[in-house]
Amino acid sequence: MVWKFKKPLIFRFFFLFSFLWFSLFAQTLTRTKVALGTFVSISTDESYKKDVEAAFGIIEDVEASLSSYRVNSPISKLNEEKHAVLDVLSYEALLLSQNYYHKTQGYFDITVGSITKDLYRFGADERVASESELQNARIGFGALSFDKTQARLQKNVKIDLGGMGKGFAVDKAAAFLKMQKIDDAIIAASGDIRCLQRCKIDIQDPFSDGILLSFETLKADTAITTSGNYNRYVQDKSNNHLIDPKMKRSQKAFASITLISHLPNSDIDAYATAASVMPPQKAYAFLDTLPLAYIIVETDRKYVESKNLSLYIKN
Repeated sequence: MVWKFKKPLIFRFFFLFSFLWFSLFAQTLTRTKVALGTFVSISTDESYKKDVEAAFGIIEDVEASLSSYRVNSPISKLNEEKHAVLDVLSYEALLLSQNYYHKTQGYFDITVGSITKDLYRFGADERVASESELQNARIGFGALSFDKTQARLQKNVKIDLGGMGKGFAVDKAAAFLKMQKIDDAIIAASGDIRCLQRCKIDIQDPFSDGILLSFETLKADTAITTSGNYNRYVQDKSNNHLIDPKMKRSQKAFASITLISHLPNSDIDAYATAASVMPPQKAYAFLDTLPLAYIIVETDRKYVESKNLSLYIKN
């Protein structure tokens, strides 16, 4: 099916990391770059080429601010020196993370960096953390203090903004394109996608390379995010990057959680991260309070759709 956009485009996406883009029109422009530790793509009409490059510049600014790998970023300095001068982006990201911490009753906690960065070291010199290391790791949002200009972090604590950073970057790029009066673009950063017009999505089966579900969004300006245990792990999925901050270990209940909403991408990115590490009953109860739909696959292969899914998509 071809969606009739303001300028006609057709797209197909595949979560996570694997994106298939199909266009029936020569004027479609897709740019893909490595950013935020993954592949980021922006698709829109060819006439918006300069705006697409500018949007990538904004994504680069977000990465330069929030990355824990770039030695000059405020977050990297905060992790290493326990004090950092904040810029506008890093302050906003920390403030949002604080809000998500309270909203999720502490299940979204960026101080899991003490485990993801120091113990498992996902993405750099990876290793399996021992049970004693995990239980001795220091986690607690109270170890972080900040205002608009600076932040401080207590000893033996690190922060990791990976649970909301890609969604945050997508939001910033989308906001810029909207300011340019562009309403037919799609921005995709791994499992975080913003469709400024309606689009077609494929969700990956977390147990294979196949497609779990294909659907079309019902309305414009829709956010989609997927969080799964099959993307980043060490040795096997039991050592995945989704760390329960209360139990101090990788979550084991959910294979994938996909959220669909008109909320900001950073919101649903954080909520998917938090729900992934909650006990199942608590996770479903939490998600049911939010203005979103979900598609969940538990690790025992149980498939669950929210009752309101038809308000956001059509199969």
